Amino acid sequence: MEYRKLGESELQLSVITFGSWAAGGWMWGGTERKDAVEAIRASYDQGVTSIDTAPIYGQGLSEEIVGEAIKGIQRDKVQILTKYGMRWDLQKGAFGFKSKNNEGQDIDIYKYAGKESIIKECEDSLRRLGTDYIDLYQIHWPDTTTPIEETMEAVKVLIEQGKVREAGVCNYDDEQMRIASETIKLVSNQVPYSMVNRKIEEVVLPYCLSENKAILAYSPLERGLLTGKMKPGHRFAEGDHRASHRFFGNENMLRVNVFLEKIRPLAEAKNASLSQVVLRWTIEKPGITIALAGARNAAQAVQNARAVDVKLAPDELNFINRHLEELVVV
Repeated sequence: MEYRKLGESELQLSVITFGSWAAGGWMWGGTERKDAVEAIRASYDQGVTSIDTAPIYGQGLSEEIVGEAIKGIQRDKVQILTKYGMRWDLQKGAFGFKSKNNEGQDIDIYKYAGKESIIKECEDSLRRLGTDYIDLYQIHWPDTTTPIEETMEAVKVLIEQGKVREAGVCNYDDEQMRIASETIKLVSNQVPYSMVNRKIEEVVLPYCLSENKAILAYSPLERGLLTGKMKPGHRFAEGDHRASHRFFGNENMLRVNVFLEKIRPLAEAKNASLSQVVLRWTIEKPGITIALAGARNAAQAVQNARAVDVKLAPDELNFINRHLEELVVV
């Protein structure tokens, strides 16, 4: 495994970090708790010491699964990343969207990052995770109803209390990061980035490079689209959010698979899977510090972790990029 430091902090993460959104089941058509725990433990055995989660993932379930998975591991040998600012149990802040929990009940999601809410969320997360501190605490989505300064002041208090080590953000633009940085030392921004979703290259990535902020790339495999295993006509489980996502329309699936077939010989020559090549390409991009990769079971987790063993020479990266320029998703 390889490890990289987040910005100007002392916090080091494994370049492949376990993303546990799917582990919580919510929006992924359910979860099998035993498999999720085994996946995290299998990742750790491969050197994946960093785990990213959030309260909203399964409305607490993902954090509980992470807590169960790290039991027995020396606490300073693992880095726990979690989030705050998305409430399903409080109608306050900016309304996000309607959803259903894992039991199929209707829930309303609000983006709220008021000070008192953050303090409560942190206590709840610590309890579910079974720990007394969080390595990286991140606002999940911007809350337009609360001043950024108030939000970051609350996190500063948690850092002073020793409950949080470092502060990060998710889905912030460059101006929001600038404002937040006036109140607190930010070390990272967690944003979507993949071969088919490279919007951050326009502004956010250059800003983070210039300000020495880490980028945690989520959905680098574009929720399974870039694994080569999904074909047009794929049937998703009930409750799986991908069923209505534009990337998973038949035309886009077809185009992506044509691209993947072009780079498949490169993967085969390296005795690697397509997903491993995609993950390696992601962490080779300038400015991308780590890539979050989720797994439903131990086999997937091991495969993701071993992406670091794949080496891509400059000419091979150029080969991939040339074919990528021809790929257009609609």
